[in-house]
Amino acid sequence: MSETVSLISIACSVNGEPRRVQAFPMARLLDVLREELHLTGTKEGCGEGECGACSVLLNGAIVNSCLVPAAEAEGTDIRTIEGIASGDQLSAVQNAFLECGGAQCGICTPGMVIASVALLERHPHPSDAEIREGLAGNLCRCTGYQKIFAAVVRACESTSEKRPGSR
Repeated sequence: MSETVSLISIACSVNGEPRRVQAFPMARLLDVLREELHLTGTKEGCGEGECGACSVLLNGAIVNSCLVPAAEAEGTDIRTIEGIASGDQLSAVQNAFLECGGAQCGICTPGMVIASVALLERHPHPSDAEIREGLAGNLCRCTGYQKIFAAVVRACESTSEKRPGSR
């Protein structure tokens, strides 16, 4: 017995803009973002929720978009890597990644930036342990993480407060 699955209409906010797409309910949010909305900054690394390359913010929480069914995006606020900068003005995190060499091949970079932004929104001056925990769901094969870690530190150095837990 075969059942036909129909497209559904999904209304959500993506990077501050109201959007409506037609998608299969169990399509991956990653694919809807990339193929239907043409937001190709979010990358697919593993397709299994293990690497963090496809990370986006869903109602302010970091999620692996390869694991989120499109139907769950109904009525949500989604922020992708394209929504981190303000027009042509890069965010502090993006600038720090460039300055510190935290971006190399580019596959993990969007997810790392999203994770860093989410971390700094929760903890504007994170400790070393909080940075490690905040980035723990994202894998990188190029940098050895030190440049990424340095980028997060640089991004939060905009104030004169000393980071708790740092050396």
